[in-house]
Amino acid sequence: MSFQVPQNVPFSTTSQRAYEDTHWRQKHSNGHATGGTVGAVTSKINDIFTPEKGLPMYKDKPNNYPPSRRKGMLQRRRTPAVIASIALVFLWWMGWLPWSSGRVYDPAEHQHSFFSDHDWSEQREAVKEVFKTSWAGYEKYAWGMDEYHPLTRKGKNMVEGGMGWIIVDALDTAMMMNLTTEVAKAREWISTSLSYTADHDVNTFETTIRMLGGLLSAYYLSTAFPHLAPQLDDDANQPGEDLYIEKATDLADRLLGAYESPSGIPYASVNLNTSHGITSHQDGGASSTAEAATLQLEMKYLAKITGEPHYWHKAENIMKVIDAQRCKDGLLPIFIYPATGQFRGENIRLGSRGDSYYEYLIKQYLQTGKAENIYLEMWDEALEGVKKHLITYSEHASLTILAERQDGLDKPLTAKMDHLVCFMPGTIALGVTEGQTVAEAKARLGSQWTKKHDENLKLAEELMKTCWGMYEVTATGLAPEIAYFKTNNPPRQWQGHTDPSWTPPVSDPLSDDPSAAWRSDYDIHSNDAHNLQRPETVESLFYMYRITKDPIYRQWGWEMFEAFREHEKVVDEVSGKVYAYTSLDTVMNIPVKESKRRDNMESFWLAETLKYFYLLFSDDSFFPLDSNVFNTEAHPMPKFDISGSKVFTTGWQRSTVAPPEPPPGSDGKIVRVDPEEKAKADAAAAAAAEQAAIGVHHDHGHDETKEREVDTENVADSKESPAPNLLNDWKDNIAKVADGATLAREEPQKDRKIPPGRRLDHVD
Repeated sequence: MSFQVPQNVPFSTTSQRAYEDTHWRQKHSNGHATGGTVGAVTSKINDIFTPEKGLPMYKDKPNNYPPSRRKGMLQRRRTPAVIASIALVFLWWMGWLPWSSGRVYDPAEHQHSFFSDHDWSEQREAVKEVFKTSWAGYEKYAWGMDEYHPLTRKGKNMVEGGMGWIIVDALDTAMMMNLTTEVAKAREWISTSLSYTADHDVNTFETTIRMLGGLLSAYYLSTAFPHLAPQLDDDANQPGEDLYIEKATDLADRLLGAYESPSGIPYASVNLNTSHGITSHQDGGASSTAEAATLQLEMKYLAKITGEPHYWHKAENIMKVIDAQRCKDGLLPIFIYPATGQFRGENIRLGSRGDSYYEYLIKQYLQTGKAENIYLEMWDEALEGVKKHLITYSEHASLTILAERQDGLDKPLTAKMDHLVCFMPGTIALGVTEGQTVAEAKARLGSQWTKKHDENLKLAEELMKTCWGMYEVTATGLAPEIAYFKTNNPPRQWQGHTDPSWTPPVSDPLSDDPSAAWRSDYDIHSNDAHNLQRPETVESLFYMYRITKDPIYRQWGWEMFEAFREHEKVVDEVSGKVYAYTSLDTVMNIPVKESKRRDNMESFWLAETLKYFYLLFSDDSFFPLDSNVFNTEAHPMPKFDISGSKVFTTGWQRSTVAPPEPPPGSDGKIVRVDPEEKAKADAAAAAAAEQAAIGVHHDHGHDETKEREVDTENVADSKESPAPNLLNDWKDNIAKVADGATLAREEPQKDRKIPPGRRLDHVD
C-alpha cells in the first residue's frame, strides 16, 4: 500500500473553519485572500502570532492531561496585551505612527501573498483522493471496460475484450501519484487481458494519443522513475521484454495501416486486425487536420526507444505534405483528404478538429532538443496568423477571444471559443520560454528577449483569464463546452502587425458582482452548456503557474477543482459516500438535478484533468518542463537529443513554391463513377481546361458535375473507378511540390492479417 500523508485538516467544523473558508471562497481576479485593508492587516497579524503562514493547521488536541489552574489567569492577563499589540500593528501598517514613515497599504504589493506562502500539499492530496475514488468506482463496477457509466454502475467495451481505454489512459496518473496497488492491478490486466487482435475499426488519432501514448508514458515512468509505484514483477531490466513497450510496438504496427493512403495523410480509422486504413464515414471522407497532425510525438518517441526509423518517417511525412500547401499565415482548414493531401473547405479554428495541430508544432520542436527549427518556424508563423486573423475582444470587459473564421480568412469572425481552445494560453507560454520560468528565460536570452516575447506572454495571460471566466460566469463554477461572446460591431482586432506602436487592450477585473458588465460578454447557449470533465483550462493553468510563478493560477485551479468535486460527485444513497464523478448536461443551475447528469466518466478525467490538477499543486521539480513534454492526452515523454543523428532527422525542408491550384470541380474526394458519368466528368474537365487556357473564369458551383462519394458502409461491394485524368495530373504535381512526399499505393492492403505478437515488415 502506498504511503499516505497523515490528515491534519478535519472535514468537520472547527472554531477556525469559517476563517479558512473565507480564503478559499474568494474569487476576485486580483487574487486577494481577503479584500482591502482588513485582509492585509489580518495577513500581517498572522505573520506575528502564528509560526507558519498560510491556512491554519489543525492538530488533534491532547485529552489526557488535567486542565491547568493557571490557564484562566494567564489568558486574562494576556488578552489586553494582545489587543494593544494588534492596535499598534494596525496603526503602524496604516502609516499613522511617527516611526512608520508614512507607510500606506498597497494592494498590488501584496497581491496573492496568502497563496504565495501556502503549502499546497493538502490540495495535492485532495486531488489524489478524488482520483482514488474515481478509480475505485470504475474498478468495482466496470473493470476492464472501455467506458464507465457511474450512475447506472455499468461498463461497456468498444471492441471485443476491451482496449484498456480507461486503464491504459489513466495508468501513468496512478504511477505519478505513487498508487502501488492500483498500478499493480492495471499492469496485471495489461499483461493478461489486453490484446489488439480484435477485428474492429478504431479511430487512428484517439487510439494513438490515449493507448499508444499511455503505454509509452508508462514505459517512461517505470524505467526513469522506478520509485513511483514500484512493481516487484516489473521486467524493465530484461532487454526487449518490457510489458509496456511490447504492447506499444504491437499497437503501433497495427496503426501503420492508416498511413498507407495515396498522399500519406492518415485515414481517420484503422482496423486493428487487418491494419487496413478506412476513410471517414463523414465529411466527405476527409480526415480531421488536428487528428492527422497529432501523432508525431508518440511515433517519434517510439522510434527513438526502439531504434526503428519507419515510425518516425511515417509520422513526419504528414507534416511535409501539410506544409507543402503553404496555407496563408500558417492557419489551416480543419479537414484534409487522405486521397490527395488537399484541404477541404476553409473553416479555420483552434477548437475541435484544428487544435492540437498547433500544439504539436511547438512540442515537436521541444521534444527533440530544439534541433528541428522547422517546427519552431511553423509555430511562430501560425501564432502570428492567430493574432492577425483570429484575436478579437469582448464588448464590455475587453476580454481576449480566440475566434473562428468558419468561411475563410477573408470572411467575418465568429466570436466563439470551444473549451478545447483553452489549451492555447499554456501552449503560448510554453513557446515563449521553452519550458523555463520567465526569469530563467530572460536570463538565458539576455538582450534577445524582445517585445515580441512580452507581447506573446501577455496574450497568454489574457486568454487564460478569458478561459477562467468561462468557469466564473456559471452557477456551478464549471465551464460549458462552448462559449460565445458579445463583441463590438465591427469586432476590434489585433493591430500589432500593421502598427508597431499599437498595444492590445487590457481586460477588466472579473468582479464577483452578479451585475458586473463582464458577465454579459459571455453568451452560453443551452445546447452548449454541458461539461465533459475536460482538462484544457487546468492544463493551461499548470503551464502558466510553472512558467510565470504567479500563484493566482493555483488559486483559480483550486476553485475549479472544488467545483468539480462538489457538482460532479455521485453519492451512494445507502452509505451516503461519494463513489464516482460524472459529466453534466448543464453547468448553469444549482443544485445539479439528477436528470442533468450524463452518466459517463471520461477517460481523460483520470488521464488529464486530475493529472494536471495534481501537477499544478506539485513542486516544480516534479516532472519539470525543461526535461519533459506532454502529449495532447497529458502523457509525459522525455525530451531527447537528435543532433548528430543520421537516422532521426527532420528529413524535409519547407517548400517556397506554392502548390498548383486543384482542377475545377475536384475536391479530393474518393469517387466512384460509371462509364457514362466518367465521360461527363472528363468532358467537364476538358472544358474547364480550355476555359483556363483562354483566361475565362468559370465559377463551378456545388451542383455542377457533382462527384458521388463512396458509400463507406458498403465499400466492399463497389469498385472505385479512376478519377478524371486532370485530377491525377494535379495529384502528381502536389507530389512534386512536396519534394518527395511518400505516396503509398492507391488501395491499402485489405487482407493483411497480423498474427498476435508479430511485427509488420518495416517499410521506410
